[in-house]
Amino acid sequence: MTKEAAGKKLRPARMAIRSAVFISSGQHGWSSEIEDISATGVLVSKPEQWSGRIGDVFALDMLIGEALDIHVDAALVRVTDNSLGFTYARIPEDKEAPLWNLLGGYADRLEPYSA
Repeated sequence: MTKEAAGKKLRPARMAIRSAVFISSGQHGWSSEIEDISATGVLVSKPEQWSGRIGDVFALDMLIGEALDIHVDAALVRVTDNSLGFTYARIPEDKEAPLWNLLGGYADRLEPYSA
């Protein structure tokens, strides 16, 4: 969700992070790397042989460090030559606190952006 304040668009703050993610849908799966994460979604590097379409929902298994595995369902909202943007469609209740703890101060912050 974005907001406009004093002529500037705002979005949930993104936290840069490099970590593994496994993207799956049905019998298809891709390994990739997280570029950044926010309270509403995640940006990942576009895997080779990518075949998803805008609006498709995928399971994302985000592997953060040695012990944190955050599993969410996310809709594909943006595709570029190098990256995929997802918005969370469902965060299991037991993964909400680990995600918010990972985000820390980023969870409640907004940042300006240009569309």
